[in-house]
Amino acid sequence: MSNTLSPNNVIISRTPLRVSFCGGGTDLDQFSMNNSSGGRVVSLAIDRFVYVTINRRFDDSIRVSYSSTENAESIDDVQHDLVREAMRLTGTESGVEITTIADIPGRGTGLGSSSSVTVGLLHAMHAFHGRKISKEQLAEEACKIEIEILGAPIGRQDQYAGAFGGINSISFGSNGVIVEPIDVSDELITEISKRFSLVFTGLTRSANKVLSQVVEDIESKNSSLKEIREHADLAAGMMESGDLDSLGRLLNSSWLAKRETSPNVSNDVIDKLHNQLISSGAKGAKLLGAGSGGFFLVYGEDSLRQQLTNKLDEEKRIIPVGIDFSGSQIIYG
Repeated sequence: MSNTLSPNNVIISRTPLRVSFCGGGTDLDQFSMNNSSGGRVVSLAIDRFVYVTINRRFDDSIRVSYSSTENAESIDDVQHDLVREAMRLTGTESGVEITTIADIPGRGTGLGSSSSVTVGLLHAMHAFHGRKISKEQLAEEACKIEIEILGAPIGRQDQYAGAFGGINSISFGSNGVIVEPIDVSDELITEISKRFSLVFTGLTRSANKVLSQVVEDIESKNSSLKEIREHADLAAGMMESGDLDSLGRLLNSSWLAKRETSPNVSNDVIDKLHNQLISSGAKGAKLLGAGSGGFFLVYGEDSLRQQLTNKLDEEKRIIPVGIDFSGSQIIYG
């Protein structure tokens, strides 16, 4: 198949963000490759997306638009690490304009946005060259860019969640990454959206800073990560059986174990908000992602979302957890 860019070709990819119920941190290679049970995460892709557009420019220059705008003459001049390395990996050399936008902008939200950007970039660029690739290849290439090339101290769950979509149990270890979809009824999908909410802390942070500390001292965190791994086993069974009440309560145990992995996971603002969530009627709540900011995943009765809206400050945005089952898609081109 030809890799020649077609004139006036425009491609748009759409890649979901993700919510992790249990298991975050066990997807780090430093844990999963040295633990007899490997790592495991139970997560779902949400109906909030990262969009990447790529189109052919009239000249051979490169223009990249995100929170900043870059004009570059060559790949080496591109400052956006993910864009630059995705271009190199896909053989996208010059004469393109690339734009990224997101439903929930900014890094450090705990929703896997950086990896969704990487997956979306790769998907759009491959499609721009006329190539159709599997979800597995998308995730593998995103991991290669973020972990192997750029050396980010992150795990592998976000890339697979964004590429595959849906509700999944994802295992990590010496056999690679295995994605096992969890089948749920339409009724349970509705209940998940009613009872689980995302609550913004008002803070964002660098996941790399938090995770670097976990990676550097992984042996001392081993017992906490093993507990988190056990929570993932429990969460998979609860999701499969539709026991949302138990899954919601498990978030509290997962949050306590997560706090033990790094002193940077929480702070006074986050602790105060967690207490507010529980006192407002939440049965369970845990901070998503590495910690120190982003979104809480909160579980409660149908009325909880309105109670939180009434009690919390306006900057504490509250979002229903809708589910995306498509994963990364080319929606135009």
